[in-house]
Amino acid sequence: MPKQVHNIDGAPRPVGPYSVATEAGGFVFLSGQIGVDPESGLVVASDVEAQTHRALQNAGRVLEELGLDFGDVVKTTVYLVSMEHFQAMNSIYAEYMGQSLPARTTIAVSGLPLGLAVEIDLLAAR
Repeated sequence: MPKQVHNIDGAPRPVGPYSVATEAGGFVFLSGQIGVDPESGLVVASDVEAQTHRALQNAGRVLEELGLDFGDVVKTTVYLVSMEHFQAMNSIYAEYMGQSLPARTTIAVSGLPLGLAVEIDLLAAR
């Protein structure tokens, strides 16, 4: 099964040795999207609400560039540094995912790169 690697203009540059998205077997795997402005490379704000919006806006750009949208997303994983942020993240997440909700796992982690509060990875189907 061949693999195709995607690095998307308009998405934040990876902060490590990985691709923005990888495609194989009819699925598109988006690396964790974070609350970083793709133009400046800076974290948008310290609050989870702004970071969640930006992470999902960034994900939307990647999906769009690949001819997909949030309706094509079948699975997400949300990483939060505090479960106290769960409700705030959840309400914003729901705005982007609409009625066709993907499966999801939400995990509390001890830390994220750049001092972020949230990171979201996505799996979409072609």
